[in-house]
Amino acid sequence: MTANLEIVVALIALAPFLAALIAPSIKVFAGGFAGWVLAIVPAAIFATFLGFIPAISDFSVIRVGLNWIPAYGISFSFFVDGLSLVFGAMISGIGTFIVIYSGAYLAGHPHQGRFFSYILMFMGSMLGLVLADNVFTLFVFWELTSITSFLLIGFDHSRQAARRAAIQALIVTGGGGLALLAGLITLTLITGHNSLTGMLATAGGVQENPLYLVVLLLVVVGAFAKSAQVPLHFWLPNAMEAPTPVSAYLHSATMVKAGVYLLARMNPVLGGTDAWFWILTLFGGATLLLGGLMAVRQTDLKQMLAYTTLGSLGLLVLLIGFGTKEAILGAILYLCAHSLFKGALFMVAGTIDHGTGTRDITALGGLRENLPVTFITAILAAISMAGFPIAMGFLAKEEMYLALTQGSWPDLAFLAVLIIGNALMMVVGLLIAFKPFLGPTVPTPHSPHEGTPSLLVGSIVLAVLGVCAGLATDWINTAVLNPTGGSIYNRAVNAQIHLAFDLGNPAVWASVATWILGGLLFWKADAVRNRLRRAGEAIGWTFDAGFDALMFGLIRFADRITRLLHHGRLEWYLLLMFVCLAGIIYVPLLVVDSLPALPAWPELTFYEWGAILIAALGLLAVLTAKTRLTAIVALGIQGFSVAVIFMLFGAPDLSFTQFMVETLTVIILALVMTRLHLDDVDHRDLETAVRDGAVALAFGSGIAVLLLVVLQTDLDLTLTEFFRQTSTPIAHGRNIVNVILVDYRAIDTLGEISVVMAAGLAILALIKLRADAKGKRRGRRRGAIKGSLQ
Repeated sequence: MTANLEIVVALIALAPFLAALIAPSIKVFAGGFAGWVLAIVPAAIFATFLGFIPAISDFSVIRVGLNWIPAYGISFSFFVDGLSLVFGAMISGIGTFIVIYSGAYLAGHPHQGRFFSYILMFMGSMLGLVLADNVFTLFVFWELTSITSFLLIGFDHSRQAARRAAIQALIVTGGGGLALLAGLITLTLITGHNSLTGMLATAGGVQENPLYLVVLLLVVVGAFAKSAQVPLHFWLPNAMEAPTPVSAYLHSATMVKAGVYLLARMNPVLGGTDAWFWILTLFGGATLLLGGLMAVRQTDLKQMLAYTTLGSLGLLVLLIGFGTKEAILGAILYLCAHSLFKGALFMVAGTIDHGTGTRDITALGGLRENLPVTFITAILAAISMAGFPIAMGFLAKEEMYLALTQGSWPDLAFLAVLIIGNALMMVVGLLIAFKPFLGPTVPTPHSPHEGTPSLLVGSIVLAVLGVCAGLATDWINTAVLNPTGGSIYNRAVNAQIHLAFDLGNPAVWASVATWILGGLLFWKADAVRNRLRRAGEAIGWTFDAGFDALMFGLIRFADRITRLLHHGRLEWYLLLMFVCLAGIIYVPLLVVDSLPALPAWPELTFYEWGAILIAALGLLAVLTAKTRLTAIVALGIQGFSVAVIFMLFGAPDLSFTQFMVETLTVIILALVMTRLHLDDVDHRDLETAVRDGAVALAFGSGIAVLLLVVLQTDLDLTLTEFFRQTSTPIAHGRNIVNVILVDYRAIDTLGEISVVMAAGLAILALIKLRADAKGKRRGRRRGAIKGSLQ
C-alpha cells in the first residue's frame, strides 16, 4: 500500500508537465472543449489528494524519492504531510476551474494552446514546490514558478506593459530565489540534512547556531520576494497585466502563496525567536495596511483585488510570525478562505470585463439584471471576504482575533492592525459585490451579457464553498486543521473550531469593530478613495518608480564597466590576462613563503647543449624579428628545439607529437599570414617594448618558478602507473601519450579540436572577405577605366 502511494505522489508531481506537452494538440482536436478535457488532470490530482486525507489525518507522512546527485547525498524527493496536502489540494482544486475558465475566457485566441501549456506547467511547478522534500528539489521548483509566471504575465507580449511586468516579476522573485538558495545551503550545512523531513526531525538546534540570523534573513528575503512583502511588493499589482485566468490562479492558490508556504514550513526550524517574531510581524503588518489602503484607492477591479491579495499575504505572514497555536490555526483557515473567495472574485472581475468591455468600477452600474448569476456569486464571495457568519472567512477572523486578545501591548497593537486591515479588505469585497450591479445602468463598451457556463462554474463553486465551509467545522478540524497545524506547529494540535457567536468572547467584539469600521469606509468609499489618491500624489514617489530608477542605474553602471573592460583592444586584453596570471602564480607563493630554491645545473652532453643553444637562438630570432611572419617562422625554431629536448630526455612519442604540431602550425600560419599580407614591418616604440617585455618576463619566470616548485615536491607515480598498466589492455594502444589524448581525455581533446576548427573557419572567412573586397575594388577600377575610355 505504501509503495502504491509513493508511485501516486510521483505521478502527481509529473502529471501537469505531461499534460502541458499535449495541451496544444488537445486544443486542436477538442476545440472549445479543450479546457474541460485538460481540466481532467488537475481534477484527478485533487481527488487523489482527498484520498490521502485518512492517511495524513493521523500525522503520517508519505515520502518518495530517487537519487539525483548521489555523490553529495542529494535526492529528487517529495513528501505529503498535512501542510503540503492542503496546499496541493488548493492548487489542484482551484486549478481545475482555472483551466475550464481559460477555455472560455481565451476562446478564439490564436495562442490558446500555448497558454494551456503555460498554465499547466505553472501548476506543476507549484505542486512540485509544496511537495518537495529535498531542499534543492524545492529550489528547482521555486525557480520554475518564477519562469512559468514570467511566461504567463508576459503572455500578451505585444504590449510593453505586459513585457515590463513579466521582467519585473522575474527579477524580483528570481533575485529572492538566489537569496533562498544561499539560505538553504547554509541551513543544510548547519543541520547536516538536505531534506525538510530531516530538518524537521532535528528542529530546535538551528536557533542556537551563530549563523542563525544569516540563514533567517536569507530565507525571509526569498519568501518576501515571492509573497510580495514590503518593500518587495511592487511587482504583484503590475502582474495584473496577465490575462485574468492567470491573475485568478496567481493570487488564489499559486506563486504568491509560495512564500507563505515556505515560512510556514520553516516555522519549526527557524521560528520561536525574537528575530523571527519581529521581522515577520512588522513587515507583515506593514504589508497588510499598505495593501488595504492601496486597494481602496484603486478603481480597476483587478487592481483592487491585487492589492487586497497583498494585504492578505501580509496578514498570513504576521500570523505565522506570532507562531501561537491560535495564530497558526487562524492562518490556515484564512489561507483556505482567501483561496476560495479570491479565486471567485477574480473570475467575477473577468466575467464582468468579458461581458461589458471594462473593469473600471466607476464606469459600471446596474448590471444585476444582465449578469444575475455573477451578481449572486460576487455577494457570496464578498460575505466570506468580509468575514460575516457563517462563512469560512468568519471562522478565520475569529481565530486570528482570539490569538491576539491576550492583553500584552504587542498583541493589542497588532490586533488594531488586523482590525484596520480586515476592514479595508471588507470595503473592497463589498464594492466589487454591489457597485457594478446596483444603481442606475451605466453604458459600457459592450452590451452587458452573462458569462458562459465555463466562465461561471468555477466562481460559483468556490463562492458557495467559501460560505458553506463554515458549517463543516468538525470535518475542518480533523481533516485540515489538526494535520496542517501539527506540521507548522511541530507538535500535535487538537483544533476545536466551531461556529458560535459568544458575546463574552473578545474576538467577537473585534469582529464587530471590523464590521463597523468597514461599513463606515464603504459608505464613504468615494471620499476615502479621493483622499488616498491626493495623499499618493503628494508623496509622489512609489516603490515601482524606485525599481525603475534602480534598474536604470544598474544598466548605466553596466554600460560604464563594459566600456572600461570591453574596449575592443585585443592587445590590452592579452596584457591584462598575462599580468593576472603572473599575479596568480607569485602571490600565493609569496604569501605562504614557498619560493623554490635554485636547483643545481645538470650535467649535459654537447648535443644537449646544442639543442638548448638552438632554442636560445630561436628566442633571439623571435625578439629581433621585424615582421610578424618572420617571428612566426622563428617561433617554429623554439618548438622544434623543445621537441628535440623531449627526444633526448626519453619521450620520443611526445617529441613526435610536438614535431607534427609545430610543422602544421608554422605552415598554416605562414600561409594565412601570406594571404592576409601581414608581413609588413611591425613598428613598436621603446615604451611599449619595455612594458610588453616586463610582462613577458614576469609571466615566463612565474611559469619557471611554478615548475621548480612542482619538481621539488615528492613525485607521485600513481597516475603514471595507471596509464602504463591500462593503456594497452583497455585502450589497445602502446603510445601512452596518444592513448591519453584520444581515450582518457577524449572530451578535452574534442574541445581543443573544435576550438582549432572554429579558428580555422574564422580565418577562412577573413580570407574570403579580403578576396571579395579585392574583387570589388578591381571591378570598380575596370568600370572606371571603361567609363574613361568611353
